Amino acid sequence: MTTLVLASQSPARLQTLRSAGVEPVVIVSGVDESRLDGLPPAELALGLAELKRDAVAGRPDVPAGALVLGCDSVLELDGKPLGKPSDPEEATQRWREMRGCSGVLVSGHALIDTATGQQVSQTAATTVHFAEVSDEEIAAYVATGEPLHVAGAFTIDGLGGAFVTRIEGDHHNVVGLSLPLLRDLLSRLGHAWPDLWNR
Repeated sequence: MTTLVLASQSPARLQTLRSAGVEPVVIVSGVDESRLDGLPPAELALGLAELKRDAVAGRPDVPAGALVLGCDSVLELDGKPLGKPSDPEEATQRWREMRGCSGVLVSGHALIDTATGQQVSQTAATTVHFAEVSDEEIAAYVATGEPLHVAGAFTIDGLGGAFVTRIEGDHHNVVGLSLPLLRDLLSRLGHAWPDLWNR
């Protein structure tokens, strides 16, 4: 079995991998995300994923020969990149802009094989259509605190799921980690997806 290190503290990414039969080692990167600013959404997501991967890959607590995966997600709305809102007011304003509209959730994936030093990275994009939610629904959702912890101020696998009317693309990518893309990246580094399964 090949060891996968997840360089992310996202519970949703961890659960996505576990549900797919992969039990990763979690090592949080601690990267200062404000280091990359002013980039287009796809470049920002990929750049942050690569920063996280690289920050963790050289650490002494990474198991020998492990694969290290960095991920980061950004919601592109009207061409602007939106990460996690800084406070409830920003989350509320964000939802007023998003309701009845669609955005593109872009997730950067950056993988390195520490045994060979080979690395690959790519983004996945999924179009998300938001419901015409009321001010009362927005206030109730923001009050739960959930939108403050996620890119784009929404989840599809939590309380915010009812506010997403449909998506075009990979569902897992909206959660923050595209399993089909990860399988492809693994293959490019000479690894098979079943090698990660926790059997």
